[in-house]
Amino acid sequence: MAKVALVETPHQEAGAAASDIRPVAEQPASKPQPSSKPSEAPPTPASEGSSAPATPARKGGRRRMVLAGIALVALVAGAYYGHDWWTVGRFMVSTDDAYVGADAAVIAPRLSGYVAKVDAQANTSVKAGDPLVQLDDSDQRLAIAAVENQIASQQATLARIDRQIEAAKAGVGQSEAAATSARADLELAVADLDRATKLNESQFASRQTLEQAQATRDKASAAVDSATAGLATAQANVTVLEAQRTEADRALDQFDTTLAQKKLDLERTVVRAPFDGIVGNRAVEPGEYVAAGQRLMALVPSNDLYIDANFKETQLQRIRPGAKALVTVDAADDRPFTGTVESIAPASGAVFSLLPPDNATGNFTKITQRVPVRIRIPADAVAAGELRPGLSVTVEVDSRTGDTPAGN
Repeated sequence: MAKVALVETPHQEAGAAASDIRPVAEQPASKPQPSSKPSEAPPTPASEGSSAPATPARKGGRRRMVLAGIALVALVAGAYYGHDWWTVGRFMVSTDDAYVGADAAVIAPRLSGYVAKVDAQANTSVKAGDPLVQLDDSDQRLAIAAVENQIASQQATLARIDRQIEAAKAGVGQSEAAATSARADLELAVADLDRATKLNESQFASRQTLEQAQATRDKASAAVDSATAGLATAQANVTVLEAQRTEADRALDQFDTTLAQKKLDLERTVVRAPFDGIVGNRAVEPGEYVAAGQRLMALVPSNDLYIDANFKETQLQRIRPGAKALVTVDAADDRPFTGTVESIAPASGAVFSLLPPDNATGNFTKITQRVPVRIRIPADAVAAGELRPGLSVTVEVDSRTGDTPAGN
């Protein structure tokens, strides 16, 4: 009867199921053939059985070690990230809908004219007061010269009026003296008339003497009236001249104001930088005619930068002014910095949009709104020179920090 041996396949793992074992019939034993070489001892059954399963056992152990290593690495990673989330991550409120902002100024001239020179180059830094654009100032200089001539003429007029006033005041003095003399003569004539009247009544003076005294009194009275009228005329002349001087002085003030305006127009022919910044979007060249208020270029502040982070409305309850914010700039993601929550917008961005949404319609789809949060950038991060308005950033606000709400 033939013997049946159990033979394991080379790919069988240790501890394989019995279904993977297949019977193999042994061939009938053949008679030994004579050989001239010494016969070698056949392998013993013990040696065959011990060498066959050695390779599958080693492979199974290696696999268990790999799986154990992977599990250990996963456990360590899970513990690390779990600890990080538990101690820090669960307190962070983050968004990637955030951008660097700045209050850029549109540079425009206040006068119309031809461009004589453009001092500012695109993408260059300027200081406050540096000239950016110079307009042709020929018209302004001519206007200044014309006003200066008017001022000189008016000053001469004032000097002439002043001399006239002095002469008129001198005439007033003469008129006052003449009036005083006339009043004295009148008093004397009145006294002479009284004496002549009494003498005539006593028959010591003739009728002719009395009439002469009356005529002298009337003449003196007329002289007083004339002197008084002359004094009034002289005083009125002084008043008129003083009024003319006041009017001329006001005209001179108006000319001075016009001169100041013309000089201001001359200064405005040079468009200067209102603050320190970087020139961008230059749209002017020498020789062009520009109108007052026309956009010439933009000036972006180099020091006054901020971040507007648009957080979801469901995140706002965890954000307070004064909270610390970790900011990562996409353009320099290897150098994050810490900012501070400065303020929270009073309304969502949709309210301030050009066309606010009207939800009072039949169809309505609820969309999570976003509210801008202003983040203040530290001075050292701005001084690094890597931030530009419009760059995308990622903001993570630590909800454990910030000002305590009132009443808590």
